[in-house]
Amino acid sequence: MFKFSIAKNSKEEKSFIKNVSLAIKNIDISDLSDSCKIEEATKSLASRIEYAWKLNAKQVQIMKHSKSWWNEECNRTLNNYRITRSLDNWKLFKSTVKSTKRIFFDDKIQEIANKKHRPWELMNWVNKHKLPAIESIKYNNHQCLEIDNLWNVLHSTFNMALHCQVNVNILNEITDKLILSWPTFSKVEFRLALANCNNSFTPGPDKLLWSHLKTIFIDDDYLNVIISIANACIKN
Repeated sequence: MFKFSIAKNSKEEKSFIKNVSLAIKNIDISDLSDSCKIEEATKSLASRIEYAWKLNAKQVQIMKHSKSWWNEECNRTLNNYRITRSLDNWKLFKSTVKSTKRIFFDDKIQEIANKKHRPWELMNWVNKHKLPAIESIKYNNHQCLEIDNLWNVLHSTFNMALHCQVNVNILNEITDKLILSWPTFSKVEFRLALANCNNSFTPGPDKLLWSHLKTIFIDDDYLNVIISIANACIKN
């Protein structure tokens, strides 16, 4: 099985980030006065990001042994061993794998525990525990073991107000409140929201990781473009 990918911390990733940055900077935001022009700007940005991906992505083979911590150094030492079949090169390969895994998982632990302050995410690496026994729902001291019984219980519990008469005139007694305008985005708000995003999440169709956006939007020139589009969406 093959797929196109960009390796983390590779020269291709740096080039991809650079191309996306230029794509954002070159988007025409001089006129975002209606929804059609906003749509035109966002579609232009999407197509440029897609082109940047195709320009830098490489085809890789996905195997059952593929690991997220594997890097070019692991590839190099493994190829050296396959060529020479020497014991020294095999030891070097094993040492490289061990070191690479340790660095990778140490970084993950530091990111989860210190930067995001969500240590419970580390539980994914711990042996799974059996779930506690599930107790059946009881209604009027009878267990609900059939679908029909369960439906009737839930329906009677959560739809008790169905068909009840309501006096809507009570709404006239409520005083009117001021209509608040939707506040526009600020750079600080945008960056704070971005900082809380998990770098390890799987990217969407545009192939952009949160780490890519964090790198790009350090620069105000690029951030101003996205802020302008976002605020134009709110306005229109």
